[in-house]
Amino acid sequence: MPAQHLIDAAHAHVMAEGASDFDATLATLEGEPVYELLPVGLRMRGMDAARRYYRHFFDNVQPRMIAGMAVVHGNWLGETGLAIEYTIGYRGDDGVERSWRILGILTFGEKALTGERVYADEELLRIMFAPLWDEMEVMTQ
Repeated sequence: MPAQHLIDAAHAHVMAEGASDFDATLATLEGEPVYELLPVGLRMRGMDAARRYYRHFFDNVQPRMIAGMAVVHGNWLGETGLAIEYTIGYRGDDGVERSWRILGILTFGEKALTGERVYADEELLRIMFAPLWDEMEVMTQ
């Protein structure tokens, strides 16, 4: 079982994201966080990149999410992280509403979270990580 402070950090991260709280979200991360996008196989590294991602996410992505379409399917605690499976609704530039299934794994460090593995459709990942997309590294493993 992971230490309680790591479980608390994961829950605080989820709550801060849901509240669009930029500073509180970043406060749940330690060091140089790593975000892995799967199955596309791209990786984002560093606190600067995390800041840029969350600024874009809160300013441009989250306002288009449709609250009534959000469903949490479950969460699972493991030694190295907390996995959360959910569906979101999103209204695109064209006004069309879509739903996407996501599996996010918040990864534990020593004191807080070290990032996340995000399993989702490439179209959604491109929307979420748009300003960083061309800068991400290709994962080799």
